[in-house]
Amino acid sequence: MRKPIVILMTTLATLAALPAAAQFRDLPELTLEAANRLAGSAIETCRSQGRAIVVSVLDRGGNLVALQRADGVGPHNIEASRRKAYTALSTKNATLDLARQAQANPDARNLATLPELLLLGGGIPLLVGAQPVGAIGVAGGGGASNDHACAIAAIRTLPGLDQPHPTL
Repeated sequence: MRKPIVILMTTLATLAALPAAAQFRDLPELTLEAANRLAGSAIETCRSQGRAIVVSVLDRGGNLVALQRADGVGPHNIEASRRKAYTALSTKNATLDLARQAQANPDARNLATLPELLLLGGGIPLLVGAQPVGAIGVAGGGGASNDHACAIAAIRTLPGLDQPHPTL
């Protein structure tokens, strides 16, 4: 009579362990090397256009992985680039698109009142297989469209990232 109880207990223990293992996902990670490549590429793209920028790259948790600043960029652009990246990561949208939506839609204007969000072009989520792995934020390039373009150019240099959709 003990043998069926042992089999039953073993089976229950095995079944109980299955859901725990199923709770973990295998997610791609943004590496320091990739973040530095993105930042360097954005800086070089803007430099080739005569623009000096700051670039922040965040991981999926919103942690700063890389920050690079070209010579002569105003100090306020450091925080602006980080907040643009944070906004893109948090909303899973390019900040240029968000800024345009906020201008056109009164309901979306409330996004601008959240302390960490910055609705100004230059922030783009970094996606792999449509899943966020981080975000890039560019500031100081002489306008939201310029910052956005330098961020897009950087993303295009890193194989494995989903290519951003065109802006609205």
